[in-house]
Parts: sequence; structure tokens; C-alpha cells
Amino acid sequence: MITRPLDLTSRLRPPPRGFDALFFVNVVALGLFFMMFGAPFVLYPGVRLGEFSGAAQTAQPTDLVIAVRSANMVVADGAVLNFDQLQAWLRRRAAGRSGLRLLVQADAGLPAGDLFKLNAMAQAAGFTVQVAAEPAAK
Repeated sequence: MITRPLDLTSRLRPPPRGFDALFFVNVVALGLFFMMFGAPFVLYPGVRLGEFSGAAQTAQPTDLVIAVRSANMVVADGAVLNFDQLQAWLRRRAAGRSGLRLLVQADAGLPAGDLFKLNAMAQAAGFTVQVAAEPAAK
């Protein structure tokens, strides 16, 4: 830097004397802060970063799929059933088998009470229930 004509060197601050101990204390404090208060839930809330190994490894296949479009209207294997018919249909499908999974594709307009009824019917028949809800229409 050219400072001779205006004598700017007299107005400059002196160069720093080196690394102070306070610098190292700050670096250690920042490291501890990030270790203690860092977010382990980076990719998905509720799943720690080390536990997340992809949906393909954690996905569980379902044995049956039903679609519930409105109250008391269920589509199962191409047939439209009401809740009474569905209960008999679920019992026939689960006869003599255990550990079955049922995927319920619930419409966004389905009342929560009907979803609870379906869950109770499926569990009484011997199914574990998974619910796939559609997003609300805009």
C-alpha cells in the first residue's frame, strides 16, 4: 500500500500481536455450543440423522389395500362395500392368518369417527392398520 505522500502510516492501527488466548477460548466455546445444542433431526423430524437409512429399508409392505372415499363407502378389490360388508370381507381375508397389514387410503373429506371405526374393524379382524391420507384440495 502506498502511504508515503500523505503519511498514512502514522494514522493506521498497529498490526495485531498474534493469537490471544481469548481466540482459542471462543473457538472451544463455539464447538461446545454446536455439539450440545445442534439439531440431530436434520432430514426428518423424529428421525435422527444416523438412524435414517432410506425409505426403502424401513418400508413395510401391506397385504391388503382399501380406499375409503366417503362415509360408509369403501372400495376393496374393485367392489364397493359399506362398513357392515367390509367387516365380513376383512374377516374372510384374515381367516387363519396372522400379522397382516392393511393400508387404508382415506379421502381428505372422511370424518375422523369413520376412520376410527375402520381401524377398530380391521384390528378386530386381525390386521395392523396403516393410514395413507390424501392432502386437502386447494
